Amino acid sequence: MNPPKKKVNYANAWAETRELLHQYRSKLAIGMSLMLVNRLVGFVLPYTSKLLLDDVIGKHRADLLPKLALAGAAATVVQALTSFALSQVVSIAGQGAITDLRRRVQARVLRLPVSFFDSTQSGILIQRVMSDAEGVRNLVGTGIVQLVGSLFTGSIALGVLFWLNWKLTTATLLVLAVFGGVMAYAFQKLRPVFRERSKIYAEVSGRLGQALGGARVVKVYTAEKREEVVFTKGAHRLFRNIASTITGTSAVTTFGTIFVGAVGVLMMLIGGRDVLAGRMTPGDWLMYVFFIALVTVPVMQLASIGTQITEAFAGLDRIRDIMQTPTEDDGDVNREALDDANGAITFDHVWFEYRPGIPVLRDVTFTAPEGTTTALVGSSGSGKSTLISLIMAFARPIKGQITIAGHDLGTLRLRDYRRQLGVVLQDNFLFDGTIADNIAFSRPGATLDEITAVAKVAHCEEFIAQFPDGYDTVVGERGVKLSGGQRQRVAIARAILADPKILILDEATSSLDSEAEHHIRDGLRALRKGRTTFVIAHRLSTITSADQILVLENGEIVERGTHHELLAANGRYKQLYDKQYQIERDQFVNPGEDFTPEPNQASMPLRAGPPRGL
Repeated sequence: MNPPKKKVNYANAWAETRELLHQYRSKLAIGMSLMLVNRLVGFVLPYTSKLLLDDVIGKHRADLLPKLALAGAAATVVQALTSFALSQVVSIAGQGAITDLRRRVQARVLRLPVSFFDSTQSGILIQRVMSDAEGVRNLVGTGIVQLVGSLFTGSIALGVLFWLNWKLTTATLLVLAVFGGVMAYAFQKLRPVFRERSKIYAEVSGRLGQALGGARVVKVYTAEKREEVVFTKGAHRLFRNIASTITGTSAVTTFGTIFVGAVGVLMMLIGGRDVLAGRMTPGDWLMYVFFIALVTVPVMQLASIGTQITEAFAGLDRIRDIMQTPTEDDGDVNREALDDANGAITFDHVWFEYRPGIPVLRDVTFTAPEGTTTALVGSSGSGKSTLISLIMAFARPIKGQITIAGHDLGTLRLRDYRRQLGVVLQDNFLFDGTIADNIAFSRPGATLDEITAVAKVAHCEEFIAQFPDGYDTVVGERGVKLSGGQRQRVAIARAILADPKILILDEATSSLDSEAEHHIRDGLRALRKGRTTFVIAHRLSTITSADQILVLENGEIVERGTHHELLAANGRYKQLYDKQYQIERDQFVNPGEDFTPEPNQASMPLRAGPPRGL
């Protein structure tokens, strides 16, 4: 069952429109002035046609002919120049408004909480930034100006028509009223269809983006046909929506043609009789024909402009929703500045939940002293990643307090705090740029010498030297042109360049082979010196040198201590260690290899050589 469609909040849309109109008020004022001049000179030709027929031809006033021709030529030149100027002022202003709105929406979106991105498709967000902003040109651009111009022209023309023949004009207005009613009904039916098109387009483009981004997964599981079916269904939904709008707009256009024909019939019947009766001159009748066009053409334009403005309001309503969504740093103005994150990080009875009533972290309390390494261990879903998210301020605790060097994290400016962070994740994201650009992402403006220095520490040069373009090698979208280990080393170099006070390592060596891991481990050990480090470890052998290990289960810390202390306690950590070591030995150790117990640890699982630690 489809969820109920969200109605356009016109108060929201109008609020956004007022801001845009105020911002571009000077250019709109110039545009309106040019439009008024353009429409006023447009009355010259209809009026000269009356003089031509009644005076020049009817009264043989040949002396008026050059004057009328000169007036018509001058009016044509003025109309052409004002039309060009109008397009330059108003159309370019509209495109400027689109660009500015896209910039503001993109900046706002990137400042929204991580939870917003988790619940919103990227295709929908792209639609908000790129497509919804397009409708602004119908407000700041030509749409509003054309609307005002049409109303202005139609009002004057209508007054002239009443002056020429009030009976004929009254009959015409009755036909016009019927036409207006049909147009209002058409708008009511077409508005939700236009709104639905934007939603469908966002969903289809979002799914297409996922399929293209996950092309390798699609191919591995031979899901090409399934994705083709999914896309085809979406494309057909979009087709049906567009077909409906085409049918609707075509019906409106058809009715408009009938309306014009009906007005023509009235002019022949009523106008023709009045000319024969002497109540109108032939020039009056010809002038009436021109002025009827000056009324009917704006009415036809109103149909198109009304649809465009309706689309624009729907887009602005969606944009307004984005702009009103609270950002992570909304309260930073009133928060405390943070110049230095040196100091202990403390969790004091912290609780957190994604869904009300279902805690993910339960009464978590610990202290990570400055410059120490804290490892997080536990089964899948135990709360390790959530705890790290709280440290990175991607989420806030619902109860309890997190302090940095004695400062409540909730009272610190988010941007100041995040500048102190460095992160190496298990699945590191690289941008479609050069290797140098991706390393320097953590510190814009870094010199090539600084980039190469951290690349050496992260052992990136081993593979960079193999590329013809070296550091200028383009890595592709999400770093697809690099192996998993290479991407991870670039991410480590990026974190080293950031020179963070707080370091987050989420299985930072998971994609590396044994030799590369040995080298990287030395680099990470150097990086950890003097920094407060948090490590999520799946291979427990990599955290034997951690200052403290926190064992989480069901969102609670069930054990804490050093590697040797936890093994001696013979609890949950010992169970995890024994199970993992048995799996590693079965998979990677040659049968018959000699194992020697570590001193004073006869009860712990045996392994060849010393344990590997970060």
